[in-house]
Amino acid sequence: MKRKSLVIFLFGVALLVPSVASAMHIMEGFLPKEYCLAWFLVSLPFFLVGCRKIKILLAQYPERKMLLGLAAAFIFVLSALKIPSVTGSCSHPTGVGLSAVLFGPTISTVLSGIVLIFQALLLAHGGITTLGANTFSMGIAGSFVAWGLFKGARMVGLSDKIAIFLAATFGDWATYMVTAGQLALAFPDPVGGFWAAYLKFLGVFAITQLPLAISEGLLSVVVYNALSRYQDQGLIDLGLKRQGGDAK
Repeated sequence: MKRKSLVIFLFGVALLVPSVASAMHIMEGFLPKEYCLAWFLVSLPFFLVGCRKIKILLAQYPERKMLLGLAAAFIFVLSALKIPSVTGSCSHPTGVGLSAVLFGPTISTVLSGIVLIFQALLLAHGGITTLGANTFSMGIAGSFVAWGLFKGARMVGLSDKIAIFLAATFGDWATYMVTAGQLALAFPDPVGGFWAAYLKFLGVFAITQLPLAISEGLLSVVVYNALSRYQDQGLIDLGLKRQGGDAK
């Protein structure tokens, strides 16, 4: 019953939220070439470290390969659920909170980068020239915020349900805040400069992104609890010990 109610809630958000947000993935050709190169160079070290960690992880725990694929699929599906706007842009969840919790932020960066490449090539969502900028906002900023919040929430004794919810929700919000900053850097307001442009971009995103992030947090809790039950049955290994207050 709870899962059915959650599905209805998510569907309702997709239908009823006003469609006035800018794109969470910056589209192909939108950023000046110097910004595209800069964001690519900033993101590259995180991606390379993540690739190395994936190699080490699968060498030690080859059985987690399927879980890694599941985390990537979760990012792909959620970040492809676009709510179109009247301007032709969109808003959407990210899915990086769950992967950051399960595998850490740098591995989540790699998964996000791979997803962004496929979406740019197959769905015309985002772009190859803006891959570095989109990877930084979603894969790096979103993942590190989600991972840090999850660790912090558990340290203060919060249950896994609350920790996962906070990680996924704030990881999503961090992505949209960084994306707004990237756009403001490239296109500052003629009068107010960076901060005026930043506030404008935040305002455009907020109407749809705030409820979408909450929806993503709730869905991530459902998926995490389902995976935890499989772990309890010895079917998979999440690499995490569960903390109090979770459904059995």
